[in-house]
Amino acid sequence: MNARLRPHFAPRIHAWTAIALLACIDLAPMAFSARFAPKFLNNSLAANEWQAAAGSVKITPAEPIWMAGYGSRNKPAEGLISDLFAKVLVLRDPQGHQGVVLTLDLVGIDRKFSQSLCARLEKELSIQRHQVALCASHTHSGPVVGRNLAPMHYELIPPDQQQKVDAYAAQLEAALVQLVAGTIPKLEPVDLSWDSGTTSFAVNRRNNNEAKVTELRTLGQLQGPFDHDVPVLAVRGKDGKLRSVLFGYACHATVLSLYDWCADYPGFAQAELEQLVPGCVALFWAGCGADQNPLPRREVDLARKYGRQLAHAVKETLDRPMHPVSGQLLTQYAEVPIAFDAIPTRDYWVKEADSTTAYVAARARMMLRELDAGRAIPTSYPYPVATWRIGWDVQWVVLGGEVVVDYALRLKRERTNTRTWVAGYSNDVMAYIPSVRVLLEGGYEGSSSQPLYGQPAHWAPSIENTIVREVHRQLGQ
Repeated sequence: MNARLRPHFAPRIHAWTAIALLACIDLAPMAFSARFAPKFLNNSLAANEWQAAAGSVKITPAEPIWMAGYGSRNKPAEGLISDLFAKVLVLRDPQGHQGVVLTLDLVGIDRKFSQSLCARLEKELSIQRHQVALCASHTHSGPVVGRNLAPMHYELIPPDQQQKVDAYAAQLEAALVQLVAGTIPKLEPVDLSWDSGTTSFAVNRRNNNEAKVTELRTLGQLQGPFDHDVPVLAVRGKDGKLRSVLFGYACHATVLSLYDWCADYPGFAQAELEQLVPGCVALFWAGCGADQNPLPRREVDLARKYGRQLAHAVKETLDRPMHPVSGQLLTQYAEVPIAFDAIPTRDYWVKEADSTTAYVAARARMMLRELDAGRAIPTSYPYPVATWRIGWDVQWVVLGGEVVVDYALRLKRERTNTRTWVAGYSNDVMAYIPSVRVLLEGGYEGSSSQPLYGQPAHWAPSIENTIVREVHRQLGQ
């Protein structure tokens, strides 16, 4: 453990007090486990105060490397529109429970990167896996990170670019560990509050013709489900000044498709908020926007416009009376197996390896490598489901993959409406995560995107209930 951090982890109360506190937690019995045992901290702060600290680090690649998100790109990045950042918010409740939110201006991270980073955070900083949320903004103007979207990127790029991608991932991991380590000692007493705003530039891309969106919006005739809520968590110092703000929105970060680094509308939103409130660290998490696009798009001015629109929705929320956070911070994390449909035979992969579609052939070669090594192709995937109870009110559900909007709408309906926040693109972005409705409808989000992520088959129809059941298990029925 880092010597500077060791004092923060010294025990401070007796075991019987911890037991008494835990007995008050309203959780379903099966959701309780030893990982809820609090780490009590020896410091001079009053026992009834929340603590928080935030920080950021620039993660724009220092040299041109391959960009993530679009398979049509055929060369590395060439320029810069806006820098990319990783940001951290560390929360600690009055009983010492701790949570670390890392937000990343990236298209996503894969399971290997997530596991490696969290193992280092545990080894070097004693931060447990269930205390960490890794949230990618899903900007399509950031770098490839590791093997995320491997058949579309890593498997197809030149060897020298593969080396640069590997080097960037290693540097990113080290920078994130250092960012967290440097932020924890800055914890200070704070007041937390929450509320939800709204904005409306997200459009269901499965149900609306992109070329007609402006007309349809004017006529009030946009179709399909959407989630325009803008959840906001405000962190204010005891002097009343805003230290940081954590906010989300359910929409793809796909305004731009150039060869320039850019954090897209989430980056412009964060920058706008930090200009509106000097000294504040603004952190964005992506909601269940896998089937939602910012429309119209393709222009830098539009990315800036949507960023301002989102930022002002957050600012309006901050400027009105918000709900104070009281109670505890309780974090859970589990990986549940979500099943694939029937796994194809070796003959299928041999045939697919000759496909003229590059990413389809690349996925087939990946499958054949597994079979040639004597490893069976998995019939399920270990899907990450995390939940954070932020005080007595807010239930933050943190899901992996590109999650369609149906999940947020269902969980809000079944839980506590705007007090339920649902993030996607977190901890591991392994594929699109369709609802049963979208799975049966098919299309890109329902099935045809699986080769891009290197998954061997479509998801089984049990996927939605498997994920939702785990959320309820963690939060309690």
